[in-house]
Amino acid sequence: MVKRQSARESSSVESDEVFEMAAEVFRVMSAPMRLKIISCLCNGEKNVSQLLEEVDTTQPNMSQHLNTLYQAGVIGRRREGVQIFYRIINDRVVTLCRAVCTQIAIESDLK
Repeated sequence: MVKRQSARESSSVESDEVFEMAAEVFRVMSAPMRLKIISCLCNGEKNVSQLLEEVDTTQPNMSQHLNTLYQAGVIGRRREGVQIFYRIINDRVVTLCRAVCTQIAIESDLK
């Protein structure tokens, strides 16, 4: 016997999935270092050396954050010789990041 989901149950399951996906986006963006990396990559593709010129951190720490962003589907990468170049591939994350950071900057100016 197959149990059918009601429209309400189906809607609840779908919204649960949306909330889970949203929570994952916020988890990825929860580290200030990753927000800095996203901001740097908004200006175009960069390799690790170029990112390290703009973001004050160690190479291993940068690589760890880049890997997290890559695994989450926020950034893409391509190899050119020995260099790996990173770029934004998820514009929704960039839009959300800009909106939140802009609002926080506006509110902090008001105080």
